[in-house]
Amino acid sequence: MNAWNILMSLWPLILLLAAFFIGNYLERRHYADILRREKALKHIIVVAMKRPPPDLSNQQLVRGSVVVSSDYFRRFLAGFRSFFGGNVKSYETLLDRARREAVLRMKEQAQSLGANIVVNVKLETATLGNIHQPQKGGALGTVEVMAYGTAGYMPVQK
Repeated sequence: MNAWNILMSLWPLILLLAAFFIGNYLERRHYADILRREKALKHIIVVAMKRPPPDLSNQQLVRGSVVVSSDYFRRFLAGFRSFFGGNVKSYETLLDRARREAVLRMKEQAQSLGANIVVNVKLETATLGNIHQPQKGGALGTVEVMAYGTAGYMPVQK
């Protein structure tokens, strides 16, 4: 058995390891960016109250949307987990990053409009692709999250 045959037999393992290390690096970098932006936008209040306060002015609809996908290593692990049943931790971080990114994009739009509060905030989640038959073009582990609400300016009470 020559070196080429050994390499060809190990390529799935090499691909999984590369996906693991690259995916973890990209996820850590994205979380660092999320934390930096959350700190910069913490002055914009986000609440789920249905009725805006009476002194809320300049009301406008704002939204933030993101589509994220998991890496091949996480898909591989999720396949094992779905076979045996239980909690799929690898997708929990995917959804956490997606929700936080969508809210940040909504807050960034609110800030560009001069708002300091977003009320009646809602989150919508959709799975993209044919998740039940990924071999037919499904995008397993690909989700869209949209955050939307009513942005406005509310005088700061002292």
